[in-house]
Amino acid sequence: MKGFGNIMKEAQKLQQQMEALQAEAAKKRVQATAGGGMVTVEANGKQEILSIKIDREVINPEDAQMLEDLVLAACNEALRQSREMVQGEISKLTAGLKIPGLGA
Repeated sequence: MKGFGNIMKEAQKLQQQMEALQAEAAKKRVQATAGGGMVTVEANGKQEILSIKIDREVINPEDAQMLEDLVLAACNEALRQSREMVQGEISKLTAGLKIPGLGA
């Protein structure tokens, strides 16, 4: 049973490290652009959109669909980068092990 106690200690240690990683990820930011930089979106490691910047040149009342598409593309890319960033940090922590429930 001594082995089980060690496993539990390691699991608790890993849980504490995961909590610290999540807190750090919340502070990290990624940026994505669309339309050659006409739309810029910033997200954090919690997959939250923090800001959206739109160049005035792309604002055309006659073509709202284009602007909507650019914003959507930039948001999706920022969220993808955020997930990738967090997954990279998790992989470092778990040494590449696939642990259900710990993935981003």
